[in-house]
Amino acid sequence: MTSSTDTEVRHEVVPFHADHVGSLLRPPALRGARAQRAAGEITAEQLTEVEDAAVRDVVRRQADLGLRVVTDGELRRHYWHEDFILSLGGIEVKEAFTRQFHTLDGEPVDVPLTRVKATAPVHLEHTVFADHLAFLQRAAQEQGAGQVPKLTMPSPNQVHNTFIPLDGTPAYGEGGPGTEADERLRADIAAAYAEQLRRLHTQGLRYAQLDDVSLTFFGDPKGAGLAQSRLPAFIDLFNAAIADRPADLKVATHLCRGNYRSSWAQTGGYEQIAERLFNDLGVDGYFLEFDDERSGSLDVLRFLPPGKRVVLGLVTTKVPALEDEDALVRRIEEAATFAPLEQLALSGQCGFSSTEEGNDLTEDEQWRKLELVVRVAERVWG
Repeated sequence: MTSSTDTEVRHEVVPFHADHVGSLLRPPALRGARAQRAAGEITAEQLTEVEDAAVRDVVRRQADLGLRVVTDGELRRHYWHEDFILSLGGIEVKEAFTRQFHTLDGEPVDVPLTRVKATAPVHLEHTVFADHLAFLQRAAQEQGAGQVPKLTMPSPNQVHNTFIPLDGTPAYGEGGPGTEADERLRADIAAAYAEQLRRLHTQGLRYAQLDDVSLTFFGDPKGAGLAQSRLPAFIDLFNAAIADRPADLKVATHLCRGNYRSSWAQTGGYEQIAERLFNDLGVDGYFLEFDDERSGSLDVLRFLPPGKRVVLGLVTTKVPALEDEDALVRRIEEAATFAPLEQLALSGQCGFSSTEEGNDLTEDEQWRKLELVVRVAERVWG
């Protein structure tokens, strides 16, 4: 399946000057239907009908705001990454565990997560989210606004880390990082992603985003000392997964510091990783968080090479208060002292609902944030 926007996006620079990370708050009707489905009160088909209506609505809202990019808000997912990972062949749940995040006030929050194990070599059993993309493409065409569908997925590093946490616990065969078993795991993950991207491109996808929490670990004080020895392997896995993608399939990544019900997991800027991130990672664009003091300095943009774009995540998605428009323009102007203005863009710092619980703001507040992104982008870039 292709859309009328396929030819256009080949000649555009993506990410767009006004963009967004992807996830959106789940509407109350959808959350209610999901609870009913879990209780066995409605069928899977009835839940899909509610999901379809919700996706159509958020596509329309994005078009009404004037966004060139459109996502389905990840409305059909439980978690931003686990739905994808558990859809890969050779993977099943090993155990549930919790990781400690922090509220904006610094209070600890236990986030439920899943660790997986291999039942066979990791592989692409079926095209993950193919049906999600097909519906998004149809919904975008119905709007007739020339929107470019973007599909968000976790990065290959996220799959790897679900097997082997950063503490190096063996989980694939008998080996941890650097062993032959770990190299097999990395190769299998990369091959699965390469095939996934090939199939999605055949389906008409021209803009993919692979979200990565692991890379920000090396900017955190806890992980900065490992950047020299461990970061190259993370970049190599990501590159192996996307190296053979078609030339007209643009790939961006979002580096996240954790986003669960407005809480966060990591701190630290990009200084430890920026030069390698911008010059060695083979993506077209980077969504980077710059919304608070945990984010570090904008001067890391000095490492940005020609031909790539950084989306400045200056509008927080964690709190409802709306940023000052003039202050955002000043921050973009500051960023432009380190990198060409044309290579910059604007978005929220993260998604609004990386998990189905969502962040602590209302849908109306969410849409006002995205409207602000569009308005500032028009003011800065025209």
